[in-house]
Amino acid sequence: MCGLAGFIGPGDRDDLDRMVGALTHRGPDAEGYFVDESSGIYIGHRRLAIVDIPSGSQPMWSEDRQVAVVFNGEIYNHLALRAELLDRGHAFATNHCDTEVLVHGWEQWGEDLPSKLNGMFAFAVVDLRKRRIFLARDRFGEKPLYYMLKDGFLAFASELSSLAQHPSVSRSISPRALQKFFAYGYIPAPHSFLERTAKLPGGCWLRFDLLSGEATVKQYWKFLITTDPSIRDEDEPKLIEECDALLRQAANRRLMSDVPLGVFLSGGLDSSLVVSMLSRVLNPKDISSFTIGFDERTFDESTYARAVADHIGSAHETRFLTLSYARDLLPYVLARMDEPLGDPSILPTYLVSSFAREKVKVVLTGDGGDELFAGYDPFLALGPAEMYSRWVPRNLHRLNCRLVDLLPRSHANMSLDFKLRRTLMGLSWPESMRLPIWMSPVDPKDQADLLTSPVQVEDIYDEAISAWTEDQKKPTADRALEFFTRFYLQDDILTKVDRASMLCSLEARAVFLDNDLAEFCCRLPSRFKLRNGTRKYLLKKVAERYLPKRIIQRKKKGFGIPIAKWLRDTGPIIPFASVAGLKPPFLQAASESHRAGHRDHRMLLWCWLALQYWKAPSIESQSTAESAYATH
Repeated sequence: MCGLAGFIGPGDRDDLDRMVGALTHRGPDAEGYFVDESSGIYIGHRRLAIVDIPSGSQPMWSEDRQVAVVFNGEIYNHLALRAELLDRGHAFATNHCDTEVLVHGWEQWGEDLPSKLNGMFAFAVVDLRKRRIFLARDRFGEKPLYYMLKDGFLAFASELSSLAQHPSVSRSISPRALQKFFAYGYIPAPHSFLERTAKLPGGCWLRFDLLSGEATVKQYWKFLITTDPSIRDEDEPKLIEECDALLRQAANRRLMSDVPLGVFLSGGLDSSLVVSMLSRVLNPKDISSFTIGFDERTFDESTYARAVADHIGSAHETRFLTLSYARDLLPYVLARMDEPLGDPSILPTYLVSSFAREKVKVVLTGDGGDELFAGYDPFLALGPAEMYSRWVPRNLHRLNCRLVDLLPRSHANMSLDFKLRRTLMGLSWPESMRLPIWMSPVDPKDQADLLTSPVQVEDIYDEAISAWTEDQKKPTADRALEFFTRFYLQDDILTKVDRASMLCSLEARAVFLDNDLAEFCCRLPSRFKLRNGTRKYLLKKVAERYLPKRIIQRKKKGFGIPIAKWLRDTGPIIPFASVAGLKPPFLQAASESHRAGHRDHRMLLWCWLALQYWKAPSIESQSTAESAYATH
């Protein structure tokens, strides 16, 4: 796992040094550069050494030094690609470095290279012969890649904070990105938080011509449910066997490492299955598993994680996130989120990454299981919501909203009153916007009171609307799967895990996002994912082979934290300073209403905190967080 940065055009070595220096946490083991001042090419790299430690320095060059690659990620099928390239006459200088496969792969396949790769990656190819720069990002967007294009100038980096070190990059917040942040709780690609910058979406590449300064962005892969109509209900035993084999294969592929490796274990189905798959090929005592617990019982899953670890026999460790430690940790973490993120679980994700890094350098995760196999609560609401919208008149709906609003507010995890309010909020809007609104930090009807610029709700949610309506013949469940995978997974879940783990110089690998397993899920009919109120139906059938029933059948909690209670008990942690584009009086009123227990504004207030700390990163070293941890 590494960080990369560079630019083509105006600037100097000092600019590049600042860009690369901002990525030291992503790659503390080594750095490398390629600078050609006459051509205006400046490329840099920070390395976290995982595979082929002695020979994996970057930039990595072809034999004739006409092609160079800087790379962040892992290519899990690199040995198979290496064998194919050897058969085609390529000569490798390293023993088993996956980066070198990109060098020779570019020479052999050119722009088709990303389609050949099974892994997580963001990389840049410098082709001096063709006078071309080529950027690419993995299918699901596990690894980040930001860029700026302007008048023949290109700058790119693994993180926005690195990109912003170049003087040509704006430090001003994008009004459009600000709107989307408070609409989604994250910033969907290609939008980026700074003006005139962008995120290369997952499954896309960018080609930049050094001579003309022209750029082209192309999508080489898209998550698309294409159900196989030949699959019948009686095929279920074969599907269970196939899913089991693919999951085991995906976990085995992610064991490639020359450094210690462990697993994040939440006690939920997905991470428990990952540990189970590893125990098929490793001695369970050699599997290090890590869990975060909470004092608040409705949020704590540590007892389930311990039960799974005891069942499998892994070497298990648990640490707890208390309110006092969360307050100490919050400024450090939120100031380093690169972009504001409205997901409070960034705190426990950072903490589990931090203490896992004490023992290992790589972890496997269960991320992607909920998106591919329909694991979220909104999947259960799709059918009832469709009937409700068809049969309940609008005046009765408004009455229902008022009645539910009278219910006492609970701060328990996924409480009934919270679910009812969220559900009815989404049902107040068209079906095409329902999923993001169910998860939105702020009710769309309040956005005009929050944002200073004119708000058109349909414009803010335009990417979600476009995805929902591109094939209206497709079943609702399949369209929901596409929404969660294309947007929420990429720009919330994977962003959160990448930032939290890389702050600790820890590599995280998502087992469920293997190419073969994902393509199996794309052709699997939705009735094998969601059946009679059972989410992850087929995955649970696989789990029955390995896990106790109490783990498989238990109620889903999610990796949440008791942020509603924390915000109510402690109040705003920072003052409500002015931010261009927002109206602080609305936020102040929301905070007072939340503290008084009149409204539940947990998600809105968290987004506000994330934005405020992003604006004022005042902590310059990890020692603050480490010392805070030592006192708890």
